[in-house]
Amino acid sequence: MEPRDHDDEPHHPASGARRLPSGPPPGPARPAFWRSPLRGPWLTSVFGLVLLIGLPVLFVTGLLSYAAYNPELAVGNDQTPGKGWLGFYLFSWPTSPYWLYRLTQGIHVTLGVVLIPVLLAKLWSVIPKLFSWPPLRSASHALERLSLLLLVGGALFEFVTGVLNIQLHYIFPGSFYTLHFYGAWVFIGAFLVHIAFRVPVMAKALRSRRLRTELRTPAARTTGEPADSTGLVTPHPAPVTMSRRGALGLVGAGSLGLLLVTAGQSIGGALRGTALLAPRGQEPGRGPNGFQINKTAASVGIRARDIGPDWRLVVRGNGREKSCTRAQLLALPQHTAALPIACVEGWSTDDQHWSGVRLTDLAALVGLRHGPPGVFVESVQRAGAFRSTHLRDNQVRDARSLLALRVNGADLSPDHGYPARIIVPANPGVHNTKWVARLTFGDTP
Repeated sequence: MEPRDHDDEPHHPASGARRLPSGPPPGPARPAFWRSPLRGPWLTSVFGLVLLIGLPVLFVTGLLSYAAYNPELAVGNDQTPGKGWLGFYLFSWPTSPYWLYRLTQGIHVTLGVVLIPVLLAKLWSVIPKLFSWPPLRSASHALERLSLLLLVGGALFEFVTGVLNIQLHYIFPGSFYTLHFYGAWVFIGAFLVHIAFRVPVMAKALRSRRLRTELRTPAARTTGEPADSTGLVTPHPAPVTMSRRGALGLVGAGSLGLLLVTAGQSIGGALRGTALLAPRGQEPGRGPNGFQINKTAASVGIRARDIGPDWRLVVRGNGREKSCTRAQLLALPQHTAALPIACVEGWSTDDQHWSGVRLTDLAALVGLRHGPPGVFVESVQRAGAFRSTHLRDNQVRDARSLLALRVNGADLSPDHGYPARIIVPANPGVHNTKWVARLTFGDTP
């Protein structure tokens, strides 16, 4: 029950006409409503320090994921049109190390999931500030509250859309890429403003108590923090039921648990079995083609006649055109590359042994024998995102970049892109186009 305290009662004028109360209304706007003895600047600052380290890593790895799509090549690669100066692009995405995208996107997704308990704990620790009274005291106070709204709203938006994406629940009112991209910029702007003003307060709070001492203090000897100007310390604390050690341990255990049931998605191999939060419990099956996919041939409308005996690969460029059957492609020099598939959802496979024709050899079919340019890749897929992509010249020229016809010693399965698919080192999974029908070299802006 909310304690009744003279200092928390609304103040009424002694006489005269009735006026609005000058004090906070009953409920969460009163400081005594919040009674946890653990709330205070020190505990808030501990959670804040973890986020201060983790959130910039999330932002940077998110930008790297954006860069991996080579957005400057064409609209098909750019999932965030109209981004203006927000879409700065500092370097061409490399093909080495071949596991680069697997690493950066794996860190982005896994760290994002691991930080969820910390973010929730941080919001819990500062929730009294959401109801501070009066809601707006001045213009500067209004701006401060607006920045907090953007900070908290941006953080929740990014985490929620990220989790929905890795669970393959595409229920967004638009493209995930666009929403997540702009949401990240809104959040990071508010985040920078927040830390500029709060880092000194956080540093002072962290110096007020020793972490080692708090980790040795049981609930029986836990006391509230001294009241200060932050307004986080309750004036009417409830009896202590948990130590700060327990609170930190609870949050840490939550993060550790999420790490254990998430990291296997990115690491793959035997650890994939530990990824209990894998979307919809997808089972890739067994055998040479027994590794993960997002979209099956049936789910994107690939018909049997699209990939049947009449299928042809058309290679264009240099003013020439060449058409090849699958048998003719198999008769060309075959090469093998051990490369993973890694996707924006954070999952990736072990290295798979792909075999097929080098993209440089296909460029040579139309006379582009030396220093072939980039290539525009088109699939027989008639609708849906990522049915085509542009590959940069450095991707074409990498000897490991193949038009793959087989994987792990077997023909590609229809779900893995039979009769032919692209495989390029360090390339996002959706740009390794499946069911390829046409390659046009030099068709880049």
